[in-house]
Amino acid sequence: MPVNSDSYREISTELANKKVILVAVSKTKPAEEILELYKLGQRDFGENYVQELTEKYEQLPKDIRWHFIGHLQSNKAKYIAPFVSLIQGVDSKKLLIEIDKEAKKNNRVIDCLLQIHIAKEETKFGFDQKELEDLMNDNLAVCKNVRIKGLMGMASFTDDMEKVRNEFKLLKSLFDKYSTLSIANCQLSILSMGMSADYKIAIEEGGNMVRIGSLLFGKRE
Repeated sequence: MPVNSDSYREISTELANKKVILVAVSKTKPAEEILELYKLGQRDFGENYVQELTEKYEQLPKDIRWHFIGHLQSNKAKYIAPFVSLIQGVDSKKLLIEIDKEAKKNNRVIDCLLQIHIAKEETKFGFDQKELEDLMNDNLAVCKNVRIKGLMGMASFTDDMEKVRNEFKLLKSLFDKYSTLSIANCQLSILSMGMSADYKIAIEEGGNMVRIGSLLFGKRE
C-alpha cells in the first residue's frame, strides 16, 4: 500500500506550524514506503524491533534520524548503538547503564528519553513516579555517554479521550517538574506523547514530539 502523501503533507505542515516534531512510525513497513516519505522531506522515523531497524539502516539514506520507540532489551542495545539517533523507550536504570556502555564503545553520546508509565494498563513499560524520582536523585553524571533529552509516554488504549488527556497532563507535570534540574547530561527539552488516534490532544497538553504511523502508512497488516 503506498503512503498517504496528502495526509503526510497536511500533518507535517500542521506540526511544523506548532513546532512539534513528527516521528513517522515505520515498523513493519518496507524500505520502499519509507523512501517515499523520505522523498517528501521526512527524516525522523520510528522503529520497534532491533533486527528490523538495523536492516533498514543498511538499506536507506544515512541522513535519516532513526528513533527506537519499542521496548529495548539491554542485551540488544549494542546492535543499534552505532547509529541510533534517539532511544525513546528507556524504561529502567539498568537499560540506561547498558546504553551508556555501548555508546562509549562506539565513541558516541546517545540521546535518550525516559519512558514513564502513565497508562492504567499493565502491558505498558516505564518508570513509575517513585522510580523516576529515585533516578533523578541518583548520580546520573556517571553515565557520560548518554544524554537524557526528555520524557516519553503512551496513554491508555481507550475511546475515553478524557482519560487520555489526564494521562498526558500527568506526563507534562512530571516533565515540568524535572525540566528545572541542573544535571549536566539531563536537560529535558523533548516531551514525546501522542500517536495517530490522540496526537492532537497530546499537543494541546504540551507534547512537542508525536509518533504517527497509520495516518501516514495506512493500517498495519
